[in-house]
Amino acid sequence: MTRYVYRPSVMPASPVMKQTEFIEAGPITIGVEYRLLNAEIARAAFGKRYVEQHNDSNAPARHDRGVTLHVYSNESGKRTEHLRFDCFDEDPHYHYIDWKRTVNELVAIFPSVHGDPLSWALDHIQTRLAQMLVRANVPEVAERIDRDALEAALPVVAEAAYRARFHSDEEQVQRDALEVNSLAIPTKG
Repeated sequence: MTRYVYRPSVMPASPVMKQTEFIEAGPITIGVEYRLLNAEIARAAFGKRYVEQHNDSNAPARHDRGVTLHVYSNESGKRTEHLRFDCFDEDPHYHYIDWKRTVNELVAIFPSVHGDPLSWALDHIQTRLAQMLVRANVPEVAERIDRDALEAALPVVAEAAYRARFHSDEEQVQRDALEVNSLAIPTKG
Protein backbone atom coordinates (compact mmCIF):
# COMPACT_ATOMS: atom_id res chain seq x y z
CA MET A 1 0.00 0.00 0.00
CA THR A 2 1.57 3.29 -1.03
CA ARG A 3 -0.97 5.60 0.57
CA TYR A 4 -1.89 5.92 4.23
CA VAL A 5 -5.65 6.19 3.53
CA TYR A 6 -7.31 4.36 0.65
CA ARG A 7 -10.99 4.71 -0.29
CA PRO A 8 -12.07 1.61 -2.22
CA SER A 9 -15.06 1.98 -4.50
CA VAL A 10 -16.77 -0.93 -2.72
CA MET A 11 -17.76 -1.66 0.84
CA PRO A 12 -15.77 -4.35 2.68
CA ALA A 13 -16.33 -8.01 1.84
CA SER A 14 -18.77 -9.82 4.07
CA PRO A 15 -17.41 -11.65 7.09
CA VAL A 16 -17.40 -15.41 6.84
CA MET A 17 -19.83 -16.31 9.61
CA LYS A 18 -18.57 -19.90 9.89
CA GLN A 19 -15.12 -18.49 10.65
CA THR A 20 -16.23 -15.69 13.01
CA GLU A 21 -16.63 -15.84 16.77
CA PHE A 22 -18.86 -13.10 18.20
CA ILE A 23 -18.22 -11.63 21.64
CA GLU A 24 -20.88 -9.36 23.12
CA ALA A 25 -19.72 -6.24 24.95
CA GLY A 26 -22.87 -4.37 25.92
CA PRO A 27 -24.16 -2.31 22.99
CA ILE A 28 -21.35 -3.54 20.73
CA THR A 29 -20.22 -6.91 19.48
CA ILE A 30 -16.70 -7.79 18.44
CA GLY A 31 -16.31 -10.45 15.78
CA VAL A 32 -13.04 -12.37 15.59
CA GLU A 33 -12.32 -13.97 12.24
CA TYR A 34 -9.32 -15.47 10.46
CA ARG A 35 -9.38 -14.18 6.86
CA LEU A 36 -7.64 -15.02 3.64
CA LEU A 37 -7.41 -12.59 0.78
CA ASN A 38 -6.41 -13.95 -2.60
CA ALA A 39 -7.48 -13.46 -6.19
CA GLU A 40 -10.08 -16.25 -6.06
CA ILE A 41 -11.74 -14.92 -2.90
CA ALA A 42 -11.57 -11.29 -4.14
CA ARG A 43 -13.19 -12.30 -7.45
CA ALA A 44 -15.97 -14.12 -5.59
CA ALA A 45 -16.53 -11.18 -3.24
CA PHE A 46 -16.24 -8.25 -5.65
CA GLY A 47 -16.38 -9.64 -9.17
CA LYS A 48 -13.73 -10.17 -11.82
CA ARG A 49 -14.02 -6.66 -13.27
CA TYR A 50 -13.37 -4.94 -9.93
CA VAL A 51 -10.34 -7.14 -9.23
CA GLU A 52 -8.88 -6.43 -12.67
CA GLN A 53 -9.51 -2.67 -12.39
CA HIS A 54 -7.97 -2.46 -8.92
CA ASN A 55 -4.95 -4.66 -9.40
CA ASP A 56 -2.55 -1.76 -8.93
CA SER A 57 -0.06 -0.50 -6.36
CA ASN A 58 -2.69 1.57 -4.52
CA ALA A 59 -5.01 -1.36 -3.83
CA PRO A 60 -4.57 -3.68 -0.87
CA ALA A 61 -2.40 -6.74 -1.38
CA ARG A 62 -4.24 -9.51 -3.22
CA HIS A 63 -2.58 -12.36 -1.31
CA ASP A 64 -2.75 -11.93 2.43
CA ARG A 65 -3.98 -13.57 5.61
CA GLY A 66 -4.55 -12.82 9.25
CA VAL A 67 -6.95 -12.10 12.06
CA THR A 68 -9.76 -9.60 11.52
CA LEU A 69 -11.56 -7.87 14.36
CA HIS A 70 -15.01 -6.57 13.40
CA VAL A 71 -16.68 -3.96 15.62
CA TYR A 72 -20.47 -3.92 15.35
CA SER A 73 -23.22 -1.92 17.00
CA ASN A 74 -26.25 -3.86 18.19
CA GLU A 75 -29.44 -2.03 17.32
CA SER A 76 -32.96 -3.42 16.98
CA GLY A 77 -31.63 -6.97 16.92
CA LYS A 78 -29.24 -6.26 14.03
CA ARG A 79 -25.48 -5.97 13.93
CA THR A 80 -23.96 -3.20 11.83
CA GLU A 81 -20.21 -3.14 11.30
CA HIS A 82 -18.49 0.23 11.83
CA LEU A 83 -14.82 -0.68 12.29
CA ARG A 84 -12.73 -3.51 10.95
CA PHE A 85 -9.14 -4.26 11.88
CA ASP A 86 -7.45 -6.50 9.29
CA CYS A 87 -4.33 -7.62 11.15
CA PHE A 88 -2.86 -9.18 8.03
CA ASP A 89 0.67 -10.48 7.55
CA GLU A 90 1.55 -8.38 4.49
CA ASP A 91 -0.79 -5.38 4.46
CA PRO A 92 -2.29 -4.73 7.89
CA HIS A 93 -4.92 -2.01 7.92
CA TYR A 94 -8.22 -0.97 9.44
CA HIS A 95 -11.49 0.33 8.04
CA TYR A 96 -13.85 3.10 9.03
CA ILE A 97 -17.19 1.88 7.67
CA ASP A 98 -19.95 4.46 7.27
CA TRP A 99 -23.14 2.83 6.05
CA LYS A 100 -25.07 6.12 6.16
CA ARG A 101 -22.85 7.61 3.45
CA THR A 102 -21.70 4.27 1.95
CA VAL A 103 -18.07 5.13 2.67
CA ASN A 104 -15.29 2.65 3.34
CA GLU A 105 -11.96 4.18 4.37
CA LEU A 106 -9.01 1.85 4.68
CA VAL A 107 -6.09 3.10 6.81
CA ALA A 108 -2.66 1.48 6.84
CA ILE A 109 -1.10 0.02 9.97
CA PHE A 110 2.69 0.12 9.79
CA PRO A 111 4.27 -2.66 11.92
CA SER A 112 7.58 -0.77 11.95
CA VAL A 113 5.79 2.12 13.69
CA HIS A 114 2.77 0.54 15.40
CA GLY A 115 4.22 -2.87 16.33
CA ASP A 116 2.24 -6.09 16.02
CA PRO A 117 -1.02 -5.19 14.21
CA LEU A 118 -3.16 -7.50 16.37
CA SER A 119 -1.77 -6.11 19.63
CA TRP A 120 -2.20 -2.59 18.24
CA ALA A 121 -5.83 -3.28 17.28
CA LEU A 122 -6.69 -4.81 20.65
CA ASP A 123 -5.12 -1.82 22.41
CA HIS A 124 -7.07 0.64 20.26
CA ILE A 125 -10.34 -1.16 20.89
CA GLN A 126 -9.63 -0.87 24.60
CA THR A 127 -8.38 2.73 24.66
CA ARG A 128 -9.65 4.52 21.52
CA LEU A 129 -12.91 2.81 20.56
CA ALA A 130 -15.17 5.79 21.29
CA GLN A 131 -13.01 8.18 19.25
CA MET A 132 -12.80 5.72 16.38
CA LEU A 133 -16.58 5.22 16.34
CA VAL A 134 -17.07 9.00 16.21
CA ARG A 135 -14.63 9.06 13.27
CA ALA A 136 -16.75 6.30 11.66
CA ASN A 137 -19.74 8.69 11.84
CA VAL A 138 -21.60 6.87 14.61
CA PRO A 139 -21.20 9.12 17.68
CA GLU A 140 -24.45 7.71 19.08
CA VAL A 141 -22.80 4.28 19.27
CA ALA A 142 -19.69 5.77 20.89
CA GLU A 143 -21.87 7.36 23.59
CA ARG A 144 -23.43 3.99 24.47
CA ILE A 145 -20.16 2.10 25.05
CA ASP A 146 -20.33 0.19 28.31
CA ARG A 147 -16.72 0.36 29.61
CA ASP A 148 -17.27 -2.45 32.13
CA ALA A 149 -18.76 -4.78 29.49
CA LEU A 150 -15.93 -3.90 27.09
CA GLU A 151 -13.24 -4.55 29.72
CA ALA A 152 -14.86 -7.89 30.56
CA ALA A 153 -15.05 -8.90 26.89
CA LEU A 154 -11.52 -7.94 25.84
CA PRO A 155 -9.70 -10.94 27.38
CA VAL A 156 -12.16 -13.23 25.57
CA VAL A 157 -11.58 -11.30 22.32
CA ALA A 158 -7.79 -11.51 22.74
CA GLU A 159 -7.91 -15.25 23.44
CA ALA A 160 -10.11 -15.85 20.38
CA ALA A 161 -7.87 -13.65 18.22
CA TYR A 162 -4.65 -15.44 19.15
CA ARG A 163 -6.34 -18.82 18.79
CA ALA A 164 -7.47 -17.80 15.29
CA ARG A 165 -3.98 -16.50 14.44
CA PHE A 166 -2.22 -19.72 15.37
CA HIS A 167 -4.81 -22.47 14.88
CA SER A 168 -6.91 -21.69 11.81
CA ASP A 169 -7.31 -24.23 9.03
CA GLU A 170 -6.56 -22.16 5.92
CA GLU A 171 -8.04 -24.73 3.55
CA GLN A 172 -11.35 -24.60 5.43
CA VAL A 173 -11.18 -20.80 5.60
CA GLN A 174 -10.76 -20.74 1.79
CA ARG A 175 -13.73 -23.07 1.25
CA ASP A 176 -15.94 -21.11 3.65
CA ALA A 177 -14.97 -17.75 2.11
CA LEU A 178 -15.80 -18.92 -1.40
CA GLU A 179 -19.12 -20.36 -0.20
CA VAL A 180 -20.26 -17.19 1.62
CA ASN A 181 -19.17 -14.91 -1.20
CA SER A 182 -21.02 -16.99 -3.74
CA LEU A 183 -24.18 -16.35 -1.69
CA ALA A 184 -23.55 -12.55 -1.60
CA ILE A 185 -24.43 -12.17 2.09
CA PRO A 186 -24.28 -8.46 2.98
CA THR A 187 -22.03 -7.09 5.76
CA LYS A 188 -24.85 -4.94 7.16
CA GLY A 189 -27.75 -6.60 8.88
